[in-house]
Amino acid sequence: MGSFPPLSFSFRPRLWASLKEYRGEDFTADVGAGVTVALVALPLAMAFAIASGVRPEQGIVTAIVGGATVSLLGGSKVQIAGPAGAFVALLYGVVEKYGVANLLIATMMAGVILFAMGAARLGMLVRFVPVSIVIGFTTGIAMIIALSQVRDFLGLDTAKMPSNFFSQISVLWAALGTINWTAFSIGLAGVLMIVVWPAPQSAHQGNWRFVTAKLPSTVVVLTLSAFAVWALELQVATIGSRFGALPQGLPAPRLPSFDWATAQNLFGPTVAIAALGAIESLLCARVADGLIGDRHDPNQELMAQGIANFVSPLFGGIAVTGTIARTMTNVKSGARSPVAGLVHALALLAVIYALAPLAGFIPLAALAAVLMWVAFNMVPWRELRELGHFSLFYRAILLATLTLTVVFDLTVAMEVGLVLASLFFIYRVSSLTKVEPVRLPTDRAVLPDGRRVGAWRLFGSIFFGSVAKLENLLDPSRPLPDVVILEMHKLINFDTTGLDALEALHATLMRSGGRLILADLNEQPLSLMARSGFLAELGRDNVFPDLAAALDASAAPRPAQVRS
Repeated sequence: MGSFPPLSFSFRPRLWASLKEYRGEDFTADVGAGVTVALVALPLAMAFAIASGVRPEQGIVTAIVGGATVSLLGGSKVQIAGPAGAFVALLYGVVEKYGVANLLIATMMAGVILFAMGAARLGMLVRFVPVSIVIGFTTGIAMIIALSQVRDFLGLDTAKMPSNFFSQISVLWAALGTINWTAFSIGLAGVLMIVVWPAPQSAHQGNWRFVTAKLPSTVVVLTLSAFAVWALELQVATIGSRFGALPQGLPAPRLPSFDWATAQNLFGPTVAIAALGAIESLLCARVADGLIGDRHDPNQELMAQGIANFVSPLFGGIAVTGTIARTMTNVKSGARSPVAGLVHALALLAVIYALAPLAGFIPLAALAAVLMWVAFNMVPWRELRELGHFSLFYRAILLATLTLTVVFDLTVAMEVGLVLASLFFIYRVSSLTKVEPVRLPTDRAVLPDGRRVGAWRLFGSIFFGSVAKLENLLDPSRPLPDVVILEMHKLINFDTTGLDALEALHATLMRSGGRLILADLNEQPLSLMARSGFLAELGRDNVFPDLAAALDASAAPRPAQVRS
């Protein structure tokens, strides 16, 4: 019978193993990849922070501190961590309801949970989340991100956006008459530039795109739009006008203010941050494994994510997780070890020291364009196009998760999605479970002494969801034969509810002087019957290796019962 591996604490960061055979050309490749990823990460870190309801520098701090911690201690060679689009809706809701200080506390508590999951070697449990739920909440999050950016993309004159979906629609509709056409033009131009900018794959030596393709389109959009705002004195909302000047460097670490009365209400957000961080980071690591032909350590990765989420809020940072876009950029840029992630963090730190004053000119419409493009790419379009090819259950789970993510929040969506997935799984397994009668020859069905023999084959899993199929043998309208044989070769699982039904069948036969015989039991049902004492009560001489032996035994006189 299968079992979970024994719990044993192990802390082996991938960086340590990578450095054992590290060479000069590896360092050169990692430096190039790390700098490239930093250019991609900078605009995304600011954009995700603003969309999450916090200041832009908090996103940069998260990318630096969280990214460095995960690269230093993580279980993947190429994973890049930082603020992620998947967290936007969740974090914005927490900020709206509890404030930024309590968001930091919830993130630190989530870090403790993540570390405990990794230390307890529970990294594989994340794979129990069905793909339909992952696609559903990912699509829902993308819709929320896109909707949350409409205000800045159009330059609408509104107060702070609410977190509720319907309230957002209402506020945006009421403010449509205040469109800032300059901001809208910047946002539209930004999206078009991102779409048409040469992809990195087109960067071939001697090609005119060699230089341009090396520059991330998002950096180009923010740079050109900031220059336009400064040179033309455009009247649009910018990072500087809304948030003031960005600090140069990292803030001193300090504990966020703690209020136990409020912290008691943070259990839901804490679990949601931990669950989403685990799913997102391990999914990202699995995707990276497929690209580089490697295998990450999920438990080590969870522990690193836990430490990163505990440390990042000390510097004012928000939730940290593995990020697919930046990790893919890291891989495609030639990264060979976690050193690339450390270089990415150091490059970001250097950038904010040098360019923080210039960031104040970046228009929020340009950041909205970046996030609109991120949201578009988050949607798994191929899976949605093929939705009609999947079962009704799959579609129901996906659409329910998507709808609840958008209308309510991610916590509710995942809870309902997992409940639906469990119920549908129970239904599917129970529908595959069968208790079918075996047609016996006349001389086998009726013995010379007049006793009747009946045999049934059991298929699938007899558990609480399918036990009614075994209980149907006790239907009073169909009297049981004197000898009942259950052939269990294709019964792969048997739970205590099924055992209760089997005990009831045995007791009924005993009262009428009948006999229960079991044939060809698999390991799990046999083990459960032995451990429960039922096998001793039934008698080992009523258990046979196959149906033929059971039929031969049924003709013999009923043996004395051995009771426990």
